[in-house]
Amino acid sequence: MKNISRVLCVIDPTSAEQPALARAAWLAGCNKAELDLFVCYYNEYLSGDRFFDSRSLRKARKEVIDDQLQRLEKLAKPLRDKELTVTVNAAWDHPLHEGIVRYAEESKAEIIVKDTHYHSLAQRVLLSNTDWQLMRLCKAPLWLVKPRPFADKPVIIAAIDPMNENDKPAALDDEIMVISRLLADRCNGDVRAFHAYDPRIAVATATANSYLPVSLPMDEIDKQMREQHGKRFHEVTNYHGIGDDHAHLVQGRTHEELPALATEHKADLVVMGAVARNRWKRLFIGATAERTMDHLPCDLLVVKPDWFHTPDDVLQSREEAS
Repeated sequence: MKNISRVLCVIDPTSAEQPALARAAWLAGCNKAELDLFVCYYNEYLSGDRFFDSRSLRKARKEVIDDQLQRLEKLAKPLRDKELTVTVNAAWDHPLHEGIVRYAEESKAEIIVKDTHYHSLAQRVLLSNTDWQLMRLCKAPLWLVKPRPFADKPVIIAAIDPMNENDKPAALDDEIMVISRLLADRCNGDVRAFHAYDPRIAVATATANSYLPVSLPMDEIDKQMREQHGKRFHEVTNYHGIGDDHAHLVQGRTHEELPALATEHKADLVVMGAVARNRWKRLFIGATAERTMDHLPCDLLVVKPDWFHTPDDVLQSREEAS
């Protein structure tokens, strides 16, 4: 991504609070981008079908969408007063994640911004099924907003995988770094790079097929892994101009170390890549990534490989409101 010219903000029609709106407006302002406010709405009692639909139901659906557009106009007015370019759109579509994906493709959104819900007692971001499906299906980068303050000069952590584990393409690390640097440059932010390695994985692999107890030199294994991972990690960070004091190579599990680093440095945003098995299968989010995302104390931006395209069966025509 070399530029952000169109920001799509998903508005929750059921909530009075819209944390994503503030973040999307800030992002659009930093990038001098157009901001598109979008509601995807559906009610099964008004939907009808080809056997039971009626003129009155179609009229009711149109009135609902018109009402949502009026609400969006009220949200847009103070932003336009601040000289932001804001458009509003609403669609009758379901399921919610597919409606968002379809509209994002049609509108050529370059980044999607959406709310998440945070459970303060459990200190967890409660990602919904819609959030997970959007991570899998939408081509554009997905910014999931946590309801918390966001710094004027944000700290951005780029979580990369230079060993190309989890079947991630090497180019995805570059895309993560590029978008992290772009955001930092446009909003006067600070970028840090992160990668974790776990020697216990190598030990488990080495002893998996052994019938007898095996004594392994843990210090040597750790040293070798740190050298191997460090070499690849610093090749990426040096290429993207990240200084050694901002390049964090950590021993441990990603789902533990990344949230800890984000907390330590008061990160505002973590940028991660979606995991892919290969070019022909849909993206999936692995268990490690899921645990990591749930416990991040900040916003999350999920980036796709550049070859990814939304599956054709998702991009089928939506149900019309009228």
